[in-house]
Amino acid sequence: MKEDLAQSPSSDWELTALLDIFPPNIRQALIRLPHLDQLIEVILDLGRLPEARYPNDYCNLSEQPVTPDDIAAVTGRIGEFGKDNRAGIEQTLHRISCLRNRSGKIIGLTCRVGRAVYGTIDIILDVVRSGRSLLLLGKPGVGKTTMLREVARVLSGDLRKRVVVVDTSNEIAGDGDVPHAGIGHARRMQVDVPQNQHAVMIEAVENHMPEVVVIDEIGTEAEALAARTIAERGVQLIGTAHGIDLENILMNPTLCDLVGGIGAVTLSDEEARRRGTRKTVLERKAPPTFEVVIEIQDRNRLAIHSPVDEVVDAMLRGQEPRPEVRVRNARGGVEVVQEAEKETVQTRYTPPRRTFYESAEATFGENDSDEETGDIVRIFPYGVSRAKIERAVANLRVPALVARKWDDADVVLTLKALERRDNGKLRDIAGQNVPIYAIKTNTTAQIQNCLKDLFDLPSGDEEEVALREAEEATYQVMLHHKPVELSPQSSYIRRLQHQLVEKYNLQSRSTGVEPNRRVRVFKEAAR
Repeated sequence: MKEDLAQSPSSDWELTALLDIFPPNIRQALIRLPHLDQLIEVILDLGRLPEARYPNDYCNLSEQPVTPDDIAAVTGRIGEFGKDNRAGIEQTLHRISCLRNRSGKIIGLTCRVGRAVYGTIDIILDVVRSGRSLLLLGKPGVGKTTMLREVARVLSGDLRKRVVVVDTSNEIAGDGDVPHAGIGHARRMQVDVPQNQHAVMIEAVENHMPEVVVIDEIGTEAEALAARTIAERGVQLIGTAHGIDLENILMNPTLCDLVGGIGAVTLSDEEARRRGTRKTVLERKAPPTFEVVIEIQDRNRLAIHSPVDEVVDAMLRGQEPRPEVRVRNARGGVEVVQEAEKETVQTRYTPPRRTFYESAEATFGENDSDEETGDIVRIFPYGVSRAKIERAVANLRVPALVARKWDDADVVLTLKALERRDNGKLRDIAGQNVPIYAIKTNTTAQIQNCLKDLFDLPSGDEEEVALREAEEATYQVMLHHKPVELSPQSSYIRRLQHQLVEKYNLQSRSTGVEPNRRVRVFKEAAR
């Protein structure tokens, strides 16, 4: 049985060090509070009553509003504020963040209580010891940084590994030049300004030969690239990122590289048929930086996604991930309440075999987002292989069927050689105003080129560019919650764009009139 969670033996004097920075009246009010060991932060805002905040409640500490003298008294007892507006107390884990007015004067303080808690990683100790790179996700305040600190202590102490902590805001190892005992034997590298975090990450690997690098709050593209560089050098990387779950990271254009990135790719005809998908699909661009992603749902419950590459591949194919879920029970033990299903990480999916006519009805009978499926075009083959026409139609996913008689057809497809030596049959068909398309050779490729002309389909390059534009638009909508209109496209391309947008759980609608009809991407307003 695992040990119960326990606070660091030094936590009492550290809490006293925090209380000592406040003016006497606020300090006395804090000392009289019940459950002081559960205090999260103290809020001092100019002109408002001081507050003490707990996980699910808060209380006022005085009936007198905070004055400039109160704020000055606190700032005078702590270290200097960095460019990230954060400061600390020497050799403690407490963090003091400030609010400034337009002229730079401090008008508010958030005094967050920092505690080193032992035993927080017993629930994932086997994963940490495995040597795989690990990404922790979860909402703010759920304990990600506390877990990082404990990981550094266990790996550097119990496993005697060379561990370097890249500490941007001094939140992992505390303020001052001497790191907090909570990180064990790990070494700490401080960052002068947050914008240089990625450079310090690379410096840690190049200069100090670590086996493990611990980094908090990966949030920029440069930091994501630095993380990939570290992982590719064979160093175990333990980090956190801005996101609640794996899907958040996957849909974040800045951080998706941490799990391999997403790109639109065009499959070969054979591969598209084997997968049972359209030719242009979303695929993972590269191997993930992190091999395991852990979603911290609360302090005693988490979900483990592993291996990340297979899980991401499954998600991009529309499968719901089913991670392993672990909980810490009332006795302090760890229980697995949900096993990971291997089916969620399959990289291939072969649909049940259907006839061509059933496939066409399933593909084109449904109402797509463009509301423009149109009528099915019936093609009569005159000297052309019926099977090859069916294969070309399936490859391009166009609304077409092979007609059994020419008088039921909308289009006749023949060979140029037959057209030249026609005995009158084709002239009779043309006399009934049925269009005749002639191809040079009886091959699937020639038939596909003819169908592209018939349905006004773009080349592969045009299709890829249009889908890349749609993908970028989805990122913008998710980031800024503002609608984005794409460039005008054919109905075929618009249908593909609608399908791509739907993958991101966003809304899309075709707007405008031909030839300027285009797709509008937007996020449905919350009801």
